[in-house]
Amino acid sequence: MWALRRLVVAPAVIALTVLMWVTLPGWLLVAAALAPVLPGRWRALRVLWLVLLYATFETLMLAVLLGLWLASGFGWRIRSPYFAGIHYDLVQGTLIVFFREARRVLALRIRTDGPHPSRVPDGPVLVMCRHAGPGDSFVLMYALLHWYHREPRVVLKNTLAWDPAIDVILNRVPARFISPNPAAGEDLESQIASLATGLDRNDAFVIFPEGGNFTAARRDRAIARLRRLGLERMAVRAEEMVHVLAPRPGGVLAALDAAPDADVLMVAHTGLDHLLTVGDLWRELPMDKQITMRWWRVAREEIPADREQRIEWLFGWWERIDDWIEVNRPADTLG
Repeated sequence: MWALRRLVVAPAVIALTVLMWVTLPGWLLVAAALAPVLPGRWRALRVLWLVLLYATFETLMLAVLLGLWLASGFGWRIRSPYFAGIHYDLVQGTLIVFFREARRVLALRIRTDGPHPSRVPDGPVLVMCRHAGPGDSFVLMYALLHWYHREPRVVLKNTLAWDPAIDVILNRVPARFISPNPAAGEDLESQIASLATGLDRNDAFVIFPEGGNFTAARRDRAIARLRRLGLERMAVRAEEMVHVLAPRPGGVLAALDAAPDADVLMVAHTGLDHLLTVGDLWRELPMDKQITMRWWRVAREEIPADREQRIEWLFGWWERIDDWIEVNRPADTLG
């Protein structure tokens, strides 16, 4: 898989980007011709520009990453703190430019509800975020890097490794790609604990306790899984949460044990929840929507020490997040 991603997918992305720029006049003519036919304001042109922009950033980043690999002594020092800092700066700069343009093209706004985290890092934090809709990981990384000056250590699905730039960067900075269906004997909790160990004052360990984007089918499977494990009371509580999946506590507990001095940031967001497929995104363009984020900082002394109590604590927070989403979800998703 590694060879396929690096030797086939990455060159294909670069070639596709070059081809798109060479044939751009033709694409512009086609998109402009479709504009009067398709609903929405210049929908085809908006999509074309965002796809071209993303592919261009991807290609430029791959070129810069190759240069950093050469500068590090053909990879000898590529995982050193010095080069990790350069990679974080590269990601931050790219996200700033891309998000500014994406917000303009898509007519998106991002708002913080309630108090926000400190803009000056004052110690390591464990960030636990709900998972719903496309792009929420990117919004969260943008906020942590740009607004709050944190260096994220993120746990994410291995399917994202098929994005060439994400694959290269997250194999050079502290991060873990995990499989949603781990192989027998694969100890995911140990991997998570290893990633959460030794956090610096400006580090943010990021985990999505639900394990995947919210869908009705995944919600039903999560409830059924709790019942198979004999956790009927938790299953009943999960049934009462209608906007989030029941959290899987294993990774959270491993991170809490590995970072005993870190506070917790709980993160909820709403605004793009019902946009789950490419078709959903296409129909909504231009989106003209507001993404609302809510941050809660939980001091370490407020977190129980006992394992069972921590599971109760995590479920309680997810119930609170579910209630917040119910109150704050956009009017066009009600009903």
